[in-house]
Amino acid sequence: MDIRTQMLEAAEKLLDASPDRDISTRAVCEAVGVGAPMLYRLFGDKNGLLSAVVDHGFDRYLATKRAAEPSADPIADLKNGWDTHIAFAREHPAVYRLMYSPAFTEIPSAAQEALRLLKEVLVRCAAIGRLRVDPDAAAQRVMSANIGVALNMVTQPDVYTDPELSRRVRDAVHDSLLTPENGTEETESSTTPLPTAALQLAALLRTEDTTLGTEETQLLLKWLDGLARD
Repeated sequence: MDIRTQMLEAAEKLLDASPDRDISTRAVCEAVGVGAPMLYRLFGDKNGLLSAVVDHGFDRYLATKRAAEPSADPIADLKNGWDTHIAFAREHPAVYRLMYSPAFTEIPSAAQEALRLLKEVLVRCAAIGRLRVDPDAAAQRVMSANIGVALNMVTQPDVYTDPELSRRVRDAVHDSLLTPENGTEETESSTTPLPTAALQLAALLRTEDTTLGTEETQLLLKWLDGLARD
């Protein structure tokens, strides 16, 4: 392990152990056995170190997402994606707080990639006729709820003690966005079949080859997106 990575992991361990969620650059250097000039050369200053800790955290988080092989069931993949998000937050609480800190002046690009990967799963859900709303809107709702639950669990563990909290919120959010499985009773709050069918066809057009030309495909997608919003 190189010195830079050692310092990042030392910073994370110190953050996890810190009651005030703060660390000193001296403590990080002492943990690795290097002098302050090394830290300044690698990261510039303390803010640079913490920014690198965030990037390192996102790298590990996204590595699990990128490595996940899509299964034959996108609904199961959607649930698994929520659960792995929560698991990462609980395993790396200090880094997770930094990753989704409202103090950021610029949102890390990795956060946008995480949202894009979630949308890809939701497009697959739409392609089998199970999504009620546009994948972009659905991704924003799922990610917002997922982050909210995770932050509450890692920042206020003495308050959010329900062991089933994550599952309950996950299922409630997913149920509001997904149509019932075949053979189950439709609820009063569900959308009409037309928007769901439009979403399904639009998802298929975006993910599978067709005999339509580019202009024809774009025109059809425009119509389908309009029907999905009705």
